[in-house]
Amino acid sequence: MAEKVTNVTSITEFLLMGLPDDQVLQTLYVTFFFLIYLAALMGNLLTVTLSSTDQHLQSPMYFFLKNLALNDICYISVIVPKSIVNSLNKSHSISFLGCASQIFLFIFFAGTEYALLIVMSYDRYVAICQPLYYEAIMNRGTCWQMVMAAWSSGCVYGSIHVAGTFSVCFCGPYVVHHFYCDVPSLLTLACPGEHTLEYAFVIASCTLASVCFLFLTAFYICIFSAALRIPAAQGRFKTFSTCMPHLTVVTLFLFSGNVTYLGIGYKSTSSLNLFMSVLYTMVPPSLNPLIYSLRNKAVKAALGKILLLKCYQKHKYPAVLKPPGRHTK
Repeated sequence: MAEKVTNVTSITEFLLMGLPDDQVLQTLYVTFFFLIYLAALMGNLLTVTLSSTDQHLQSPMYFFLKNLALNDICYISVIVPKSIVNSLNKSHSISFLGCASQIFLFIFFAGTEYALLIVMSYDRYVAICQPLYYEAIMNRGTCWQMVMAAWSSGCVYGSIHVAGTFSVCFCGPYVVHHFYCDVPSLLTLACPGEHTLEYAFVIASCTLASVCFLFLTAFYICIFSAALRIPAAQGRFKTFSTCMPHLTVVTLFLFSGNVTYLGIGYKSTSSLNLFMSVLYTMVPPSLNPLIYSLRNKAVKAALGKILLLKCYQKHKYPAVLKPPGRHTK
């Protein structure tokens, strides 16, 4: 046991080698990462601002959307800025503590993301399938409890995995074939026979996530069944056009996460590893504002009011009046 502690504590940093060495390709990746990050920040900050300031966006659905947007900002900020800074500085290193923090925070926000998506699917299920009981079921206290449970589950999830990952004894070289620290890539650095516990945690987590996905799918099946009973074709189309993108995002998130943690080896850098990681880490936070918020009529109306107000103020007060003074020739 003393030898294990010595080996682990002697590690001061890891090298992140997930991006290509070619300078042109690396520049393209960094530019792409920056644009994705900027789009995610702008979209999610807009969602938080509108749902916090507009009085018409105070229902449980927008309360969950605001939490999802806040989580997405944190989720994508754990990885992308560090990767961009490392590339610009031509550095590949990340400290031992920084790597552990990145793993904890990333899994924390990923777990919270998934939990919030399940909560939102349940909210839509109650709204469409049990509309008469919606206000009684989704009251303020229940909404807060569901959100707190989502954030708490993410925290527990992250704590378990960071403890399981860094309980192993690492055998060098300490090169992570990834552009951020994650569990599968670090487990490839573990000494033989040291990673059994964390692999058990990973398999159990993926199994639990798949079981939760079955419940989520059941919610959407009930929603689609209710939509088919709507007499108006426009009403059916609205329900399907709203729920199908939701289900697509959740499926994409779960599928890419399971493939990332169960289906890919990380002993070398590959385009498939990079693609699946981008799909898992950057696409959901970037698409969520577009799918959940900016397609929503109430959100678009709130945004339109703000833009009209700005336009009105600009035309009403075109310039700041200056005090009268002497004219110079």
